[in-house]
Amino acid sequence: MESTRRGGQAAWWRFVFLAQPAAGGHPPGVAEETDKDPKDELLRALEAADASGFLAAAEEVHYADLAAIYEDLDDEQRDFMLKTIGPELATDVIAELPDTLIEEALNHFKPAQLRVLLGNLSDDDRVDVFQVVSKEAQVRFFSLLGPRDKELTKNLLKYDEETAGGRMTTQIGRITADMTVKQAITVLRRDREDTETLARIFVVDAEGRLVGKIRLRDLAFSTWDTPVRDIMEEADEFVLATADQEEAARMLSKYDLIVLPVVDEFHHLLGVLTYDDALEIVQEESTEDIEKLAAIGGDQSEVSYLNTTVTMHYRRRVTWLVGLAFVSIASGYVMFRFSEVLQQAFVLSLFLPMVVAAGGNSGGQAATMVIRAMALGEISTGNALRIAWKEARTGLFLGLSMGIAIAGFITLVLPSMQSTTGGGFDFPHLALAVAVAITVQVLSATVMGALLPICARAIKLDPAVVSAPSLASTVDVSGMLIYFTVAAAILGLR
Repeated sequence: MESTRRGGQAAWWRFVFLAQPAAGGHPPGVAEETDKDPKDELLRALEAADASGFLAAAEEVHYADLAAIYEDLDDEQRDFMLKTIGPELATDVIAELPDTLIEEALNHFKPAQLRVLLGNLSDDDRVDVFQVVSKEAQVRFFSLLGPRDKELTKNLLKYDEETAGGRMTTQIGRITADMTVKQAITVLRRDREDTETLARIFVVDAEGRLVGKIRLRDLAFSTWDTPVRDIMEEADEFVLATADQEEAARMLSKYDLIVLPVVDEFHHLLGVLTYDDALEIVQEESTEDIEKLAAIGGDQSEVSYLNTTVTMHYRRRVTWLVGLAFVSIASGYVMFRFSEVLQQAFVLSLFLPMVVAAGGNSGGQAATMVIRAMALGEISTGNALRIAWKEARTGLFLGLSMGIAIAGFITLVLPSMQSTTGGGFDFPHLALAVAVAITVQVLSATVMGALLPICARAIKLDPAVVSAPSLASTVDVSGMLIYFTVAAAILGLR
C-alpha cells in the first residue's frame, strides 16, 4: 500500500494562499542533518527498550522505513514499537506494511486507539486495509468508524481490489462549473485538510458528472469574479471504476497524468487514482508476471524475501515443479521411441540438447515480447494472425541463421575432432539434417511462443502463468520429434 501524507498538501496550500513558512524551518518528516543516523538511534533505543528515545528517533525516520524496520522485528519488539509510536504515527506505517502483517499490527492497539488510527487513514488506504483483513476483523474495525467513514468505506468496498474503483481515493478537490474563482477557492480552502491532492481540481455539474479540470495556479492567478467554466479544460482522460487497475495505470503513464479521474457508468465523478497508485500497481503487476513466468504459483507475497517462510516458498513452487516433472516424461518417451535411430547414429546425441534449447530460447523470447505488448495494451486477441505471421518470418530468419552457423561447424570443425560420423553418412549430410531440424524447431517454437499467450487470454487465463511452463514442456517434446524425424528422413535412418 502507498500512503500519502496530508501535511505536505496542507503546506502547499498555506504557501499559495495563507503565508510563507517560517525561516529556517524544515519540511515535515525531514530531519536536520546531524552526525547521527536516526535509524541507528532508533535501533539502539529498541534494544535498550528506551521508549522516549525510540519515539524521538521514530519521528525523524520516514514512515516507509519504519514499516521496513517493523517487518524485521520479532513479536515482542513489534509490540513495543507500535505501542511507543502510538496510533497517530502508526497510521502511515500501517499503510506501508505488507498485507499479511496489517491485521496483526492493528491487533496491538486498543479500540480507542484503533478508532483514531482508522479515522486518520486516507479513504483508499482504509479500504485497502479492509480488503486484506479477515471477515471478523472487518466487522470489528467497521464498528469503530464514524458515520461518514462508514458510508464511504462501504461504498468503496463494492469495487474489487484490483479495479480502479478499488484503488481510488475520494479525497479530491471538487468544484462546480457554475462557481466563480472566489467561490471555488473558498470551497477548496474549507476542504484542504481532507484533500489528498490539489495538483488537479475537477469540475462537476449540478448532478456530480465530470465536466472539466483546472489547475490550482489557474485559480490563483484569475480574478475573483471569473467563472470557473471559462478557465477550465475538458477532462478528456478518465477511467471507469470497474476497469482493471492495470488499465488505469497504463493511462496514467501514457498520458503523463498526475491524477486520473474515476467515474461510474453515468459519468459521475467518484474519485481519482494518483501517480503513486500507478507506481504501486505497476510494481505489483510486474512482480506477478515475473513470478508466473518462472512457474511460481499462488498469491504473491508482499513480505520481503528473507522474511517469507520456507513453507510459503515451498507451497508456491512445488505444484508446478511436480507437474512439469511428469510432463517431461513425454520427452523421455520420444527419445525411447527413436532409440534405434540413436543407435545407428549416436553422433546425433551431440546436437539434440542444442536443438531443444534453441526452440525453448526462441519461443521464450517470442512469448515475452507478446506478453509485454499485451500488458501495455498494444495488441489483443484479434491480432493473432498478424502476430503469427510476424513471428513466423522472424522465427524463419532466426532458424536459418542458427542452421547456417551449426552447419558450418559440422562441416568445417567437427571432422577435426573425429574422423567419421559413425553412421554410414558423411559430414555434409549430417550438417544438412541438423540445420534443417534447428530451422524448423526455431520456426515452430517462435510461432508457438507468440500464440500461447494469445490463446490463454482468449480463454480467460493469465498469459504469463500459462505460457512459460506450457511452452517449456511443449517445445522439449516437439523439438525431439522434429529433430529425430528430420534426421531419419535426410540421413536414411530407420
